[in-house]
Amino acid sequence: MKHSGKARKAAFKMLLVTLVLVLLVPVAGFLATLIGSAMVAFSILLILAWVLFALFTLYFFRDPNPRVPAGANLLVSPGHGKVDVIDTVAEPQFMGGECRRISMFLSVLNVHVQNAPVGGTVAYFKHTTGQFLNAMRTESASCNENVLIGFEAAEPRGVKVGVRLIAGVLARRIVPWVAPGDAVARGDRIGLIQFGSRLDVYLPQNARIEIKLGDRVVGGETVLAVLE
Repeated sequence: MKHSGKARKAAFKMLLVTLVLVLLVPVAGFLATLIGSAMVAFSILLILAWVLFALFTLYFFRDPNPRVPAGANLLVSPGHGKVDVIDTVAEPQFMGGECRRISMFLSVLNVHVQNAPVGGTVAYFKHTTGQFLNAMRTESASCNENVLIGFEAAEPRGVKVGVRLIAGVLARRIVPWVAPGDAVARGDRIGLIQFGSRLDVYLPQNARIEIKLGDRVVGGETVLAVLE
């Protein structure tokens, strides 16, 4: 007879489709379990990574209170780092010509809060855009993004001291906390450079340098020079 068995075939087809759908449920559950386990493991790793990042960030942004030395005409280090240059340079913007320079490299592990080298007044402030060369290279001082802050010391009165905050390959943000006209005490916090950088300190020619190449200095504490 025509079309014999077609109804049964339709029934078997429907049963096969429904069986596949039924079997997909435990398969989907198994896959969901695997994905869920993977997501849990990934979430744990992500949380651990964040905890490590948080600990490093808190360590990097630490801000100890400096033990500022007492004494007349002392100039303290504005940063924490290693002195790698002591020379004579021309700094026309604030110092007005040749002066002594002490340059120091701040690694990513150093404190990156800067301190006022002398008590007095902020007399000059200039932000200059530039490159982001590795701050370990001393030539980065002349071409990297930087902020030059000029101080007029209270003792000896009117003596000029300049501090240049220099960005590096990782340090892409300089955050100064002072402005022209601000009065500062020796060791006061004046700014922050994020993630590895360099500092240049400009001194009068007759300043008596108290440190040597290779010395590690502490911001607000280590005496760099005595101003005459």
